[in-house]
Formats: sequence, structure tokens, C-alpha cells
Amino acid sequence: MDKKKIILLSLGISFLLMCLKFWAYSLTHSTAILTDALESIVNVLAGSFAFYSLWVAAQPKDPNHPYGHGKIEFFSAGFEGGFIIMAGLLSLYEAYQAFINQRIIENTVIGLIIITFTLFVNGGLGLFLKKEGKKTNSITLTAEGEHLFSDGISSIFLIVGIVVVKLTNLVWIDSVLAVLLSLFLLKSGYSLVRRAVAGLMDEVAPEILDKLANILQKKRKNTWIDVHNVRIQQYGADLHIDAHLTLPYYQTLKEAHEEVSDFEALLRTNFDGEVEIFTHTDPCLPACCCYCLIENCIQRSTAFKEKIDWDIEKLTNNAKHYQSK
Repeated sequence: MDKKKIILLSLGISFLLMCLKFWAYSLTHSTAILTDALESIVNVLAGSFAFYSLWVAAQPKDPNHPYGHGKIEFFSAGFEGGFIIMAGLLSLYEAYQAFINQRIIENTVIGLIIITFTLFVNGGLGLFLKKEGKKTNSITLTAEGEHLFSDGISSIFLIVGIVVVKLTNLVWIDSVLAVLLSLFLLKSGYSLVRRAVAGLMDEVAPEILDKLANILQKKRKNTWIDVHNVRIQQYGADLHIDAHLTLPYYQTLKEAHEEVSDFEALLRTNFDGEVEIFTHTDPCLPACCCYCLIENCIQRSTAFKEKIDWDIEKLTNNAKHYQSK
């Protein structure tokens, strides 16, 4: 399913759930339910911006955006995180007011039925969005999914708390529960903002680096003597990869071009989304012979000593492997 259609579906469901939660609050006057309802406003606002960000991210590259528009997805995640933090702070204020002016919770049964329904819908929708986000490498879908799923988890504590209030008649528990839910919102919002800032600062997810290292280590060709100075930038669902590839110095330009094509094709076929690769070729030097895997090389100047594993440290180091040892 298209990412924009998925977000539109999420937006429509979030709006309906928001209405249901405010209805539950009007029936019960529970501050904890109000906290949950306020977060639903965030779901609707964030879903709207997420749809806009996916539309912008899908625009083709242009002279002013040579790497595309994918980074707006990080803005979307940061926008959502900021609104979650605002909802958490507002919820803390409402919890304080409710603690000062305690109100009896009413119509508990119908309120619990409504919140239980929203729990299952949010949880299911959140899992679906997380799955699609992982499949398409979209931080927007992943962030939206994690937010909705955490919203469902918080609803479980909300239901348990309301039941405890009803059984014990201790109204202040509702305010305490609202505070705990507010702190949960603040933590969730901070995590999204942190992830968005990391993306805008070109911080690469460790799993992407691990995947690249594993691919190159397992699929390396003997003629790829050395790979170093690997740098990855993420633009929403797309990747830009720079790398230095050391090849035998005696290869012709045509042979070197074919090696680079094989190298880049290997990376493109193992990553989702669009992968743009810039490969700089280096000629091998006599010092490379000790770990060069080419058998019966007539230009070898020193004997082979050991095969060097291509881990993240070696691949990202701005030096040939013999220089980094």
C-alpha cells in the first residue's frame, strides 16, 4: 500500500478515536482519560503533517535539492515529538488542577468500554504502521506507528487505574495516574525529537552500518582489495553512500568501471528505497599485498599474510587497511 494512503487511513482513524476519547471524558470526568484524549489531538495533528511530509519526500530531485526531499521526514518526526511533549505538559497541569479540585468519576463502565475499544484499534494500527515503516524504511511511518502503539499501551494502565479508583473510591488515584501518563508522554515525545535531530545531523542508525558491513564481508570479491572511508547519509527512506574502493592498479578503465558497477549493484539490491552511491577508486599499493586475496597475482611484491575482516571500524576509517592496523 502507498505510504500516503497508509497515513491518510491512520489520520482518519485517529480523528475518530479522538472524538471517542473526548466523549469518554465528557461522560466520566476522568482527568486520566482527558490526558489520553489530549494525546489524540497530537495524533491528528501529527498525522496531517506526516501526510504532507510524505508528499514532499516523494517529489523528484531538483537543482536546489540534489539529494531529494526525504529529510523532511525527520522534521515530521520532530514535529510529532514536540506536540507530544506539549500534550504531556498540558496534561500535568490538568492533573494538578484535578488533584486540587477532586471530582468523582462517573459512568465508569461506558468509559472503560470506549477506552478499551480505542486501545485495540490504536495497538493494531500502530503495529501495522511500524511494519510498513520497517518495510519501506520510512521514519515517518515508524514514528507514527510507535506513537500509536505506545498510546495503546498507556491505555492499558489507564483502564487498570480507573478500575482501581472505582473499587477503592480513592479519587486522587486518578490524578496520580494522569501524572504517570503525562510523564510517559514526555518520554515518548523526547524519544521522537531525539531521533529526528539525529537524522538531521546525519547520524546513521547502527543497524544500517551493521547491515552494510555484513553484506560487504560476505559478498566481497577478491579484486576488491580494500574498502574504506564509507559514509552514509539517510534522506527519509533513501540512502546516499560514499565509499573508497581499492582495486588492482593494473586494471584498465573498463575493468575498473565494471568492478565499481558490481560493487554498487551489490549495495543497491540489499537496501530498500532508493540508494545513491558515489564510489571513489584507489589503486593498490605494494603495502596492500599482505592482505590482498587475488591468487597468483603476477604483480605481488610481498607474500600474503592474513585476510582482514571488514568491520564497521575499518570500513568507516579514512585510511587503507594497512594504514589503520
